[in-house]
Amino acid sequence: MSAPLSPLIHLIDDDEAVRAGLALLIGTVGLRVQAWADPQEFMRSFDRQGIGAIVLDVRMPGISGLTVLDQLVAQGVDQPVIMLTGHGTVELCRRAFKSGATEFLEKPVDDEVLLEALQNAVRLHVRSRERHQADRQARERYAQLSEREREVLGLIVEGLTNKEIGRALTLSPRTVESHRANLFAKLQVESLAHLIRHYAALAAEADS
Repeated sequence: MSAPLSPLIHLIDDDEAVRAGLALLIGTVGLRVQAWADPQEFMRSFDRQGIGAIVLDVRMPGISGLTVLDQLVAQGVDQPVIMLTGHGTVELCRRAFKSGATEFLEKPVDDEVLLEALQNAVRLHVRSRERHQADRQARERYAQLSEREREVLGLIVEGLTNKEIGRALTLSPRTVESHRANLFAKLQVESLAHLIRHYAALAAEADS
């Protein structure tokens, strides 16, 4: 996974004083900040592959923060979004969460609340990227299996013994053991528990 050395927080607000104050605050916990006055420039230019989070003002001239949020979701951007507003309503909050916001905070925002929300968002994003990377690697390894090895894998995750697999596939126990060893090596797993945890779902997909 390609990622910068440290998470980057994108801060989008048309108020220069707010941008400067929040950027200074966020930097106190070691997070890098890139401030944007123009949400449309942000949408054109920001790094979608980086690790971090987005702090987005709701009310801005030209385009609302909720519209930006909708565009981010439509483009498949996975960085968590924290919405800020000086005029919060229940309906606005509901719409923000329904659109995919991670958090919704009112201005003037409490420093500790914002920093905690950002740190939680960054941890969430890191875990999400790690899961996606692990899923991608699992699929790549699964693709290396032969058709027979996939059959053996499917029966292993169903709980069959080598002898039962041999009878089901008309194979000798020695041949089943060979297929089993090969697929363990290709999938880079060291235990049955590891195999089931990471590949049972893929085996089920193949059978469906």
